Amino acid sequence: MKVLLFSTLLAVAFVPGYAQVKKTQVESQVQAPAEAGKVLKRKVAIARFSNETQYGKGLFYDKENDPMAKQALDILTTRLAATEKFILLERSDIDKALLEAKGAEAKRPEVPADYIIVGSITQFGRKNVGDVNLVSRAKTQIVEAAVSLRLVDVSSGQIIYSEEAKGSAEMKSKTTLGIGGSADFDATLSDKAISAAISQLTENIINNCMDRPWKAYFLTVEDGVFYVSGGKTQGLNVGDLFVVKEKGKAVKNPQTGMKMELPGKVAGKIKITLTGGESVDNEFSIAEFVEGKIDEAQLSKYYIEEIK
Repeated sequence: MKVLLFSTLLAVAFVPGYAQVKKTQVESQVQAPAEAGKVLKRKVAIARFSNETQYGKGLFYDKENDPMAKQALDILTTRLAATEKFILLERSDIDKALLEAKGAEAKRPEVPADYIIVGSITQFGRKNVGDVNLVSRAKTQIVEAAVSLRLVDVSSGQIIYSEEAKGSAEMKSKTTLGIGGSADFDATLSDKAISAAISQLTENIINNCMDRPWKAYFLTVEDGVFYVSGGKTQGLNVGDLFVVKEKGKAVKNPQTGMKMELPGKVAGKIKITLTGGESVDNEFSIAEFVEGKIDEAQLSKYYIEEIK
């Protein structure tokens, strides 16, 4: 449930006729009560957040250390972490995976994430608007920003969500009969405008990730014991049941020319009997089949999916 708020901060100086007003258009996330049951956390990596505008790009501009892009990255990371529904991976993890896959012909990088977010600041600007009357004078500082986000499903390589949103922030100063003062540019307006834009996209990112079934894969099998990716950090517990599916046939869409995978066929069900590992990087679970069976020599043909 989203509630659009217009937060107004009033700062009144101890001088008659002088006032400053800050206004930021933001979207506040009001979360509904948690549903019964647990949440299986998705692994998400923000692979890139770039500044595609010309703002702040001087002679010695360093694309890899763009302050505005880093600012947007921090805001988005904080918003996603606050939901406690994701395991956020470091950028270095993605870079390492891409580096290892570089030069491998027709090989998709094995990125250690379920979803990748690619973001960019597509518009940014600031302006001053004046209003002069007979006895008073007012100036409004306005910052506007637009942010674009794309969500990629790592398993298929498809973009499952893409949208752009705009945010704005402003501050007013006013003098009456020459009494009062003028304010310099407020740098925090940039933060607020970018934050307002990202706020409008955050819930859509969350919904697109959580509406899709959680997936895991078989790591190996030894003497009939199946090792599964994922563990306690992602929310797996002993006794949990999951459905096992055989991957669907890969076909080519004649309209778009892109490859797609048909829905998988149910092969059986497994139950988690043990969880292990010391961190999200090396945790695993042990499972046993309670229904059906699979070809143990071709584990890569199957995947594990939560029961909705």
